[in-house]
Amino acid sequence: MNPRIDRLHPYPFERLGALIEDVRPPAVLTRIALSIGEPRHPAPDFVVRALADPAAQARSLGTYPATRGSEALRETISDWLRRRFRLDAGMICPDRVLPVNGTREALFAFAQAQLDGRADACVLMPNPFYQIYEGAALLAGAEPVYVPCPRSTGFLPDLDAVDAATWKRCALFYVCSPGNPSGAVMDTGDWQRLLELADRHDFVIAADECYSELYAAEERPPTGLLQACAELGRHDLSRVMVFHSLSKRSSLPGLRSGFVAGEPGLIARFLRYRTYHGCAMPALHQEASALAWADETHVVANRAAYRAKFDAVLEILGDVLEVERPEGGFYLWPRTPLNEETFTRELLAATNVLVLPGSYLSRGSGEDDPGARRVRMALVATQEECVEAARRIREFL
Repeated sequence: MNPRIDRLHPYPFERLGALIEDVRPPAVLTRIALSIGEPRHPAPDFVVRALADPAAQARSLGTYPATRGSEALRETISDWLRRRFRLDAGMICPDRVLPVNGTREALFAFAQAQLDGRADACVLMPNPFYQIYEGAALLAGAEPVYVPCPRSTGFLPDLDAVDAATWKRCALFYVCSPGNPSGAVMDTGDWQRLLELADRHDFVIAADECYSELYAAEERPPTGLLQACAELGRHDLSRVMVFHSLSKRSSLPGLRSGFVAGEPGLIARFLRYRTYHGCAMPALHQEASALAWADETHVVANRAAYRAKFDAVLEILGDVLEVERPEGGFYLWPRTPLNEETFTRELLAATNVLVLPGSYLSRGSGEDDPGARRVRMALVATQEECVEAARRIREFL
């Protein structure tokens, strides 16, 4: 077996299971899980119908799916990117897009394809972070370096905390905007600075934008990395790869459908890697995905539902918990009045509401751990359940 597997940390939910194994909450209270970011809004009806169509199923089952993806899907995604991020036709086209089986799979695989195996290479990532970034770096033989995202920077990566020697070794920088778990959003100036650093130190930016379509104000969608490149005149998309998904945008986590887009050379090499990897998206899923990317009505309704939940929950918790409304995503990232693991256990024991300790998403020790005395609450359940959870948390506090 690959000895690097032994360097992988237990996944956050494995740790959570061990933490609460002996907790016995009141049997009269139904469990409300705010611990996992699994969207539970209804899937769009037109996608469900497309997946259930017998003729489409027969077509899909009778052919090998193309790793590159169908021309129709890549054209639909290109059209969506141009509309959403105000890109011109020369900047994004089907050849700069590659369908993937969700961002999780692609974020991991991209490091395996991109890193060249040099002994001193490191991969930078926000801290706290999505654990796939760390695992991808470790299994590719690189050192993960955790860039703090403190309150003082608005929970964005503190680029000034990275020393010159680390920048010199950096081969890949994972960044998430809107961020998981804070919901912090990078603007054009933030992207510009990161792009300048990438040019200076010769690394690639892997921009995880899977929460890009969940944001606080309809008139202020988050600026994506491709949009920043357009505004900065970087039409060749050099050193850029962005990752998008239907899981959060369209409440389709089980479809396992997303895409990557970026620099043509990076796309071509990643396509070659994926051809050998054997991870093409089933043709039926490609057809359904094209329908989802082409429709915005269900996404607007999705955003409205999350905003309503934030309104209701923050009205209940705002004066008893140190918590802020995020700019994007569907998480709350409150500071807890006591140790985050103790808070999680005692909250569950008293209320049967389950949250995730912030330190399970971060690295560090003591007060240097950006996840210390924080928990992540995912507002993915129904509004009624989220409100009930907030009431129980308020009573507990």
